[in-house]
Amino acid sequence: MKVVAVIDPGKHQVKQPTEQASLPGSSHKLNTEERKILESRAARPFSATPRAFLKWAGSKRLLLSHLIEILPAEIGTYYEPFLGSGSLFFLLRPKKAALSDRCGPLIETFSAVRDNVSSVIRHLRTMVPDVELYYGIRSSPSRGLYKRAAEFIYLNKTCWNGLYRVNSSGCFNVPYGRPKSTVICDSENLRACALALRAEGVTLAVGDFAESLANALPGDLVYLDPPYVTTHTDNGFRDYNETLFSWKDQERLARMAQELVAREVSVIVSNANHPEIISLYDGFSARSFERKSTLSSDMTKRGRASEALLFRCFPTNGAAGVKNG
Repeated sequence: MKVVAVIDPGKHQVKQPTEQASLPGSSHKLNTEERKILESRAARPFSATPRAFLKWAGSKRLLLSHLIEILPAEIGTYYEPFLGSGSLFFLLRPKKAALSDRCGPLIETFSAVRDNVSSVIRHLRTMVPDVELYYGIRSSPSRGLYKRAAEFIYLNKTCWNGLYRVNSSGCFNVPYGRPKSTVICDSENLRACALALRAEGVTLAVGDFAESLANALPGDLVYLDPPYVTTHTDNGFRDYNETLFSWKDQERLARMAQELVAREVSVIVSNANHPEIISLYDGFSARSFERKSTLSSDMTKRGRASEALLFRCFPTNGAAGVKNG
């Protein structure tokens, strides 16, 4: 399997956070009590620990409760090849997970948090929302890994809508976003995230989704949350790198999802609620949701975004009353 970079755990120690419950490491049946714990944490998307430490455009933080309802009754290794902020990973905290993304700086930041969260926190604590500081960091990123990771988090927290976008030269070019909160460094949550990432069976990699999913086995869970496009328009989700996730990529992703299902790998897909998207996932159950769109600089033009969850899970999730369609 060709992977651009695989980042293995380092030897740095991470302080234990106070909140503990997580999915065991081997193939595990999700019982009613564990599901209730997940539901309780999902209902607190901005306070549960750990939670996503990045503000990512298209994040599923507010859809976690809906995702819990369709989780399979049994989970082996968890795969998330469009990692973004990793909201579902931090909710589940599986001991076996393959996390990946095509955005190298994103994976580098996750790696730095995992390997030396104390250094990342030390650098991040010195940064406050400030337009001059923002553009200074944006134009001249540091060479040191852990300071650069802190700068990535800072830019993410203070840029417009948590958008990750680069120009034709590969340089981050999102404008300053005038953040409402002055809190940039949440040390407790960062340490909790580091602990979740340091589980022995959790790996981080930079690469294409097809490469990342090649080794998925029956009983594993794959969560696919690609940038949303349709055949008619690329709608602005250029979060992962300078190359758009095209309609051909959408078709390729759907074929991969069907191949995984044929191997009895559970698959959950978040995507645009568009007929041409839905038609790609023949045999999948579907649910649709609406949420407030944040991707408009004009507040008056921010409407409702319609999204779909498409899923095939093995075995049938009796606990939540979900059956595959």
